[in-house]
Amino acid sequence: MWRVTGSLCRASSRGWQMRLPWPSPSPAPTPAMASACSLSSAAPSIRLSPAARSLFDEPLAIAVQGLGPRQPVTLRASLRDETGELFQACARYQAGHDGELDLARCPALPGGSFCGLEPMGLLWALQPEKPFWRMVKRDVHSPFVLQLEVFDGHGDPPGRLLAQAQHERAFLRDGVRRVPVRDGRIRGTLFLPPGNGPFPGIIDLYGVGGGLIEYRACLLANYGFAVLALAYYGYEDLPKKMKELHLEYFEEAVNYMLQHTQVKGPGIGLLGISKGGDLCVSMASFLKGITATALINGSVANVGTALRYKDITIPPLGFSVERVKISESGIADIVDSLDNPLEGPGRQSFIPLEKAECRFLFIVGQDDHNWKSEFFAVEGSKHLQAHGKEKPEIVCYPGAGHYIEPPFFPMCAASMHVLVGKPVVWGGEPKAHCEAQIDAWQQIQAFFCKHLMGKPSGTSSKL
Repeated sequence: MWRVTGSLCRASSRGWQMRLPWPSPSPAPTPAMASACSLSSAAPSIRLSPAARSLFDEPLAIAVQGLGPRQPVTLRASLRDETGELFQACARYQAGHDGELDLARCPALPGGSFCGLEPMGLLWALQPEKPFWRMVKRDVHSPFVLQLEVFDGHGDPPGRLLAQAQHERAFLRDGVRRVPVRDGRIRGTLFLPPGNGPFPGIIDLYGVGGGLIEYRACLLANYGFAVLALAYYGYEDLPKKMKELHLEYFEEAVNYMLQHTQVKGPGIGLLGISKGGDLCVSMASFLKGITATALINGSVANVGTALRYKDITIPPLGFSVERVKISESGIADIVDSLDNPLEGPGRQSFIPLEKAECRFLFIVGQDDHNWKSEFFAVEGSKHLQAHGKEKPEIVCYPGAGHYIEPPFFPMCAASMHVLVGKPVVWGGEPKAHCEAQIDAWQQIQAFFCKHLMGKPSGTSSKL
């Protein structure tokens, strides 16, 4: 087992309690000021690279020019999601002797959302104004619009507004095709890279929130993969609730990809997070045509609802309400609530992954509070090797929580859980979680390049 270790900076995991007692962001600049603007010709200005637009998973260089020597300033980042909910982060800085402030070289001072040298801190430290709210992108055609503001001094509330800028954080690279899929029973969206193809194919699954989540599939397609974001309940004419799942539905999706002229065979990859992870394990164990399976904080036992395939039924792993811990603020910690799939009735829920004919990658957040992801990964590895299978890759990230998303999504510390019916803590420390997301994204791409394209990984952990 390959485990990433190391000492990572700690930041508060109680992000849901953070409140910035500031007024709403200033009015957005006009389109002519899209990349950056200053309030007058002599005033400071924000310099961004790329200037006006970048992909969400790409770094953004931020600098301020035209400040006074050693001038203290506060930077604030604001973003509204598609429901209008506000996310904000702030940081205190001091300009250099030349009046320049480059976030890649200047550390943030104590007193803001983060401190230290964090060039992307204003993005990964974004926190929702509304409690228990998670940043999700629904329409990948439109970018998130990031607003940056520079204020004089380190006051609270902040001082005079010195400069402001807008920047678009996009999801769809030019030339990537978004193809809605309504084929037989399957419902989803296929993202195809530019060019003639065929391309290595991947099916992407999210967890128990239901609906169709496209942004990870879209971002992954930007790197040369044909990715099917697959819904499995709570979308269009699919079942409204996750009462029970039938693997035949997912088999249709696998066959759709294998038969698609733009998908390179002979097999495809699977990518799943949370409940989507154990669905991927079940697909790999029972279905043909799977070459590589990557799990992000997934389980090797069936959870949440019964899974049926032909004459086989895998019951859901038992869940004990008595083992749920409720904080004084009413937030649930469910990490100990599931039964052990190695003991008693829980054995019936253990997925027979020894039947799989694919390679596995387990991405593990060691501070995952949804369930014991590291335990599942280790036991899955033991089980595979005991049956003469290849040892899977396991990458563990200290300080990372449950929702390991593409790079620069802010960590979701707590939000509503559909099955629990109340807010639950997901775990994680913001800085460590951000670094895990950057590295995990590279590991996932390298894994699929190696096993779907036959290219050597060439990727090593940065942690």
